[in-house]
Amino acid sequence: MRGEVVMFGAFALAAAVTIFLVMPQASTAALTEVTQTSSGPLGPADRDFLVKVRQAGLWEIPVGQWAKERGDSQRVRDVGAHLVEDHLKLDAQVRRVAARLNVPLPDRPSPDQQRWMAQLAAETGPAFDRDFARLLRAAHGKVFALVANVRAGTRNAEVRKFSGTAVTVVMRHMTLLESTGLVNYDELPEPPTPSPAAPAPAAVDPRRQP
Repeated sequence: MRGEVVMFGAFALAAAVTIFLVMPQASTAALTEVTQTSSGPLGPADRDFLVKVRQAGLWEIPVGQWAKERGDSQRVRDVGAHLVEDHLKLDAQVRRVAARLNVPLPDRPSPDQQRWMAQLAAETGPAFDRDFARLLRAAHGKVFALVANVRAGTRNAEVRKFSGTAVTVVMRHMTLLESTGLVNYDELPEPPTPSPAAPAPAAVDPRRQP
């Protein structure tokens, strides 16, 4: 009897280890594979783009509402109202696109976004206005690069169409946030250094061709 218990315990442990090792690999594969859809190939960058747009709305909608209600200046209150209105529409769109493409979306902001929300929730007056404008402008700058790259190179027609909408919205939001006069441009990441130009291929003299 004791031998059977030991054997069962060993089997259970082996099974648990197997599940632990195999399941993360399957999840990783799902994130990196290219799948075929009715609107064209869907790759990892396309899925990441949809996730990032969804997460942007999950924190910018409540924060925009705070700005609309608690902003110290009228301009910040107006900008907050615009952000809420745009992100409600964008969020509805990304959920429809993701459902058609079978892409799971998060239901909570990222850890960084949650920290920014906690910071703004504790602030009032001019401090709130300043950090609202600076945090959201920096966040929009990061997501703008991602969205623009997807728009430029995606092979999926539905993602291409939606990313064009997202580019327009993100660009408008950067401009709105800058209109508060509170953005510190020195805090923003500098544009990447251009790569050295590749040397031009040498000209071939057709008379020397064999």
